[in-house]
Amino acid sequence: MNDKDIEFLDVVALRGPNIWTYRPVLEAWVDIGALEDYPSNLIPGFYERLSAWLPGLIEHRCSPGVRGGFLQRLREGTWTGHILEHVTLELQTLAGLPGGFGKARETSRRGVYKVVVRAWQEQVTRAALDEARALVLAAIKDHDFDVERAVTRLHDLVDTHCLGPSTACIVDAADDRDIPCIRLFEGNLVQFGYGNRQRRIWTAETDRTSAIAEGISRDKNLTKSLLSECGVPVPEGREVDSPEAAWEAAQDIGLPVVVKPCDGNHGRGVFTNLTTEAEVLSAYSVAVDEGSGVIVERFVQGNEHRLLVVGDRLVAAAAGEPAWVTGDGQHTIAELVELQLNTDPRRGRTENHPLNKVRLDSAARLELKRQSLSADSIAEHGRRVLIQRSGNVAFDVTDRVHPDTAHTVVLASKIVGLDIAGVDLVAEDISKPLEEQRGAIVEVNAGPGLLMHLRPADGTPRPVGRAIVDHLFPENDDGRIPVVGITGTNGKTVVARLVARLLSLSGRQTGLACSEGLYMGPQQVQTGDCANWESARRLLMNRRTEAAVIENDSAVILGQGLAYDRCQVGVVTNIAQGDHLGDFDIQDTERLANVFRTQVDVVLPTGVAVLNAQDPLVAEMAPLCDGEVLFFSPDAALTVLRAHLEQGNRAVFVKDGNIVLAAGQNETLLARVADIPLTHGGRVGFQIENVLAAVGTAWALGIPESIIRAGIEAFDVGQADALWQFTMFKRAGATVVVDDVHNVSGLQALLDAVANFPAERRCAVYAAGADRRDADLIEQGRLLAQAFDHVVLYDDATVNSRRPAGEGRALLRQGLAQAALELSKTIRIEEEPDHARAIDQVLNAIQSGDFVLLQSDESYSGPTVDRVRHWIQQ
Repeated sequence: MNDKDIEFLDVVALRGPNIWTYRPVLEAWVDIGALEDYPSNLIPGFYERLSAWLPGLIEHRCSPGVRGGFLQRLREGTWTGHILEHVTLELQTLAGLPGGFGKARETSRRGVYKVVVRAWQEQVTRAALDEARALVLAAIKDHDFDVERAVTRLHDLVDTHCLGPSTACIVDAADDRDIPCIRLFEGNLVQFGYGNRQRRIWTAETDRTSAIAEGISRDKNLTKSLLSECGVPVPEGREVDSPEAAWEAAQDIGLPVVVKPCDGNHGRGVFTNLTTEAEVLSAYSVAVDEGSGVIVERFVQGNEHRLLVVGDRLVAAAAGEPAWVTGDGQHTIAELVELQLNTDPRRGRTENHPLNKVRLDSAARLELKRQSLSADSIAEHGRRVLIQRSGNVAFDVTDRVHPDTAHTVVLASKIVGLDIAGVDLVAEDISKPLEEQRGAIVEVNAGPGLLMHLRPADGTPRPVGRAIVDHLFPENDDGRIPVVGITGTNGKTVVARLVARLLSLSGRQTGLACSEGLYMGPQQVQTGDCANWESARRLLMNRRTEAAVIENDSAVILGQGLAYDRCQVGVVTNIAQGDHLGDFDIQDTERLANVFRTQVDVVLPTGVAVLNAQDPLVAEMAPLCDGEVLFFSPDAALTVLRAHLEQGNRAVFVKDGNIVLAAGQNETLLARVADIPLTHGGRVGFQIENVLAAVGTAWALGIPESIIRAGIEAFDVGQADALWQFTMFKRAGATVVVDDVHNVSGLQALLDAVANFPAERRCAVYAAGADRRDADLIEQGRLLAQAFDHVVLYDDATVNSRRPAGEGRALLRQGLAQAALELSKTIRIEEEPDHARAIDQVLNAIQSGDFVLLQSDESYSGPTVDRVRHWIQQ
């Protein structure tokens, strides 16, 4: 089997909802080569090796749908791509990430598979794929493989790159409430919600956590002073600046005392129950190095407790317990600590351990000294030795907290000013009021740890993440702004621009990410094609954004994933003959429809899918929507549209030259089509469809009819809003149209509109643009031949092409020649690779009665329009 290999051709990160699932995944294009002829049942010993190395595979149900289902498939015979999927998921599970979603699908190329696995964190999943490949190959070739080493490597990556458990519990709680989450960088800073309704957390701190309050909490002396002034019980004490002052304070306060840093944390440098001058002086020398000052205060009898306050309520409480060992007359105290305490499986150095390993630090040595012992002492048999007076605060006591104490700790957090606080108090019995036992609050902390409440050493885990999310987002608040996602073959950009304009007119600060740029309100903040995941995310992260309109073509959905988890309105303009077929192994319009349905899949239950009823593949998506469906169509008599209305649903259509809003049998006339500049008096059919899609979207968003009417009648006045689509210029009896058409269905729609503009001669300047299938370019050439007498072919230098120079022109010319022969038509075909020279050549020869189509560059329309305007000025 040594000639068998697994090659990764590409690994695509789909960071949002995609054709596979709502969640981020990695899509690995895997070539298994000769292994296509060797399913698992034909590889001797493979099943035994793999199942022995990864016994957890027994839990993978796979297609049989039962425990052990995958192993059953493995015995019967399955292919390497499928095996790679399951091994990757199992390695992620062993590294501490739940396995999650996985798929393996053949492509049109023999031996090449798409292996899709849930990407909890992209770098971890990429590493898991690499380890899975190595493991599977080792099992195939009967080589050794160190599973433990691989899992350790992945676990280290999880610790480095994934959210910590405290932050993760809050994210999970938000996910349970369908509140969107965005991790803002590699640390634990997370955004919940979108745009101006977002909230942010950094572990257990929120954007409501006051910087002043956090500063107060760090100053332990100031905190105590404020609490005391408001009647909250605190231990008496004061700040000192020398060992002598510490002993003087201890005498004034009364022994025993506590010595601790003013602004320390995690219990470092804290010494309790000090009863002698030597102990106080020794404690001071350690505490002074742990903070910016030292406090001496009354020692409060009892155990330490940590109470978590979120907003106006106590949500969790944990207690600490002393750590003891029992002498056996043989082992030293240090050895007993290891034998009796640190062997407890709850103790460890990771976040999965609720208790820390016990160390014989300076505080522990002081406790031993009080008992006339040291780390090297051998205690007599049966003698109990105190090692730590207060160990980890990790034992849940939430249900035992006295109501008066709960009220007191909430008050303490409010006095300091924290919205989330970890309040440390000492009490002998947490079920009794503090006053009865001289208990006291000793600290109020910002950014409290949550692990003790999530994974207590004993007791019930508490849903503290949900408490924090409910604090940030009260009931019925999901942090969402109106998000409009627009996809389809043609018309996306026009619809997106028009919808963004209507939202702005309705008073919302609207962000727009489309192929013509990135906009915030009327201001363009980035030029070029911004119909991509990154640009859309910028809008959703911007605190100014009150609504977002996002264009998504098939390449975004297939190569990046959607930037949002769900949307208020999802629009599918059309599919027709499709575009970019062949990319991502999408070979036909039916499979392309499955790509575009992703936009419908993510519509919220309270949202609306705006669908083109005239396109059968789009109309068939209606049952897939979780929310309402609103159809649009220029044909009011369309059967699917009428049936939709008979069920009481909504639709937008054209009737007697008017745009009509219909809800069931109730119809409202919105505007005359002829009054909408974008349609050029109703002569440009595809623009009518674009307007209907935008009107339906605005209606779905609840924008008033008066604003919709005003917006569509003002949009593109002076042809300033949609420069790239059917922008018309007239000069000396000639007509020039600039359009960004680059695919078969778009060209056919354009030519249908061109037929409404009489001309004596017709000329086109045209290029192949981005890579499309040979047959599609030939068909575009055929369509050009049917409508034009003169065609000048150029090369679009704004796009990257895998084709050799001139190949795109040759394919267009082939289609032109074929159609000319069939039509017995003479067509003048010229080639001028440079776009600017091709435009000038045609414009300089223009005559009265001519109609000229100037195709703009696929990446940017501006230069073409500017060239025409310059020609007009001349």
